[in-house]
Amino acid sequence: MTDAPAFEVIDNRPDGATEGRFEVHLGGEVAFAEYRLLESGVMFPHTVVPHAFEGKGVGGALVRHGMAFARERGQKVIPVCTFFAGYIAKHPEFHDLVHPDYRKALGL
Repeated sequence: MTDAPAFEVIDNRPDGATEGRFEVHLGGEVAFAEYRLLESGVMFPHTVVPHAFEGKGVGGALVRHGMAFARERGQKVIPVCTFFAGYIAKHPEFHDLVHPDYRKALGL
């Protein structure tokens, strides 16, 4: 296991809102993973990781943070975003969180 990255993932969601995004701020740029709170689970529709962030573990940190968020809420994950779906498919520790309707698409 590697040391913790030198950045923080923050939850940018107005109080009471059902939509938000997890963000990492570095050098004036922002990487983010949007999410929506639904009755059926937490949907992750879109992730943006600027080129300057590539290779620093920022995308993976956003996914891990999102998965921990869903687990804490006792909700299933709806990985509409291809980055989220690809990351989850490669990490069995998250397979139990995938919404049943999306398991087949991820090959689970």
